[in-house]
Amino acid sequence: MANNKKNLMLMVPMLHQGGFERVCIKTARLMQDYYNVYILIFSSKDINFDITGLEVIDIDVPARKGIVNKVFNVIKRVIKTRKIKKDLGIDIAYSFGSSSNYVNVLSKGKEKVLTGLRCQTDMENPKNIKMFCKGSDQVLSCSKEIVRQLLRDFDYNRSTYIYNPLDVEDVRAKGNEKSDDMPFAGEDVKIISCMGRNDYIKGIWHLVKAFSIVYKKHPEARLVVLGAGNWSGYETLSEQLGIKGKASFPGVKKNPFTYVAASDIYVCSSNHEGFPNAVLEAMALGKPVISADCKTGPREILLSESEYDKLIEEIPNGDSTKEAIEGTYGIIIPDLGENVDMDPNNITEGEKLLAEKIISLLDDEEKALKYAEKAYERAMFYAPEKYKESIHEIFKRYE
Repeated sequence: MANNKKNLMLMVPMLHQGGFERVCIKTARLMQDYYNVYILIFSSKDINFDITGLEVIDIDVPARKGIVNKVFNVIKRVIKTRKIKKDLGIDIAYSFGSSSNYVNVLSKGKEKVLTGLRCQTDMENPKNIKMFCKGSDQVLSCSKEIVRQLLRDFDYNRSTYIYNPLDVEDVRAKGNEKSDDMPFAGEDVKIISCMGRNDYIKGIWHLVKAFSIVYKKHPEARLVVLGAGNWSGYETLSEQLGIKGKASFPGVKKNPFTYVAASDIYVCSSNHEGFPNAVLEAMALGKPVISADCKTGPREILLSESEYDKLIEEIPNGDSTKEAIEGTYGIIIPDLGENVDMDPNNITEGEKLLAEKIISLLDDEEKALKYAEKAYERAMFYAPEKYKESIHEIFKRYE
């Protein structure tokens, strides 16, 4: 029996494991009350999310290397997506990330197109930005900073920000699950954790170098980095820094929260983010957070409204803070830089400052506890119900 709901398509390249993939899944579940929801993906390889009860359409055009192959891929994706949009009578199509935005804009028919700019890397190609702005009925972002940049640099005023939903109860429930391969299990240690794939934007080499300084002051400290990639270079770096066996890189975990829950401090060393879900998830688990002040995201989470406004007033172009700020909800340090440097002999001032702030939390149990409590308080601000109302209000404009 037919229903009277409008048809909403959410578009994401894969459902492997990542921030905007998680937001896509959550959006789909929340919007099922109002729409017939379809998730279109380019490849079903390595799906790591629970898609039970969701309508997922795989057009089976996975990523390929080489400029020519990439061009043909876009063409194939556009042709297939345009047909599916037409066949399903899609009313609204909302895409997550640049590769999906391309396809969404280029396959536009009668439906309303919303594109998502969710990371600072999305903002570094002006040609793409102009294309997305021109081809979209609205651009959505998860960061105030991106909205400010679109207005300032592209004179684009059809954008709005909506913070990612955070299911605190779900994160905490998963954090309570047990794992048989927990690094440093049974040891009397203090664990610094981080969730991030082996990609230059995550700046993990900064964290490893900073940790080598921390370890000298606190030999009970350990480092656990969770995420996809080949970590052999980091194993070598750890050995060169004298922390072999003290830093662990267990790779992708279906449930990374149980590992973060077992840690004492969470660090985000990224040089690019949109709105870092991993930081919020760590805060939901009650972990004190230290983050690099990459251009978008962390400052909006870890600083209060007045602290954020003060920083914008002092540095209106959105550049990083020049000194550490012990904010209301967490600590931010200056951006650590994006140039990969695996030389163990080269420790930067930023890495030393990161180490200093980690040590300050290890030294001061009361301070760490205060930030743990404030982290959880902040996490509750991003409840799914608030996101559900906000995103539905946006979609309703285009029904």
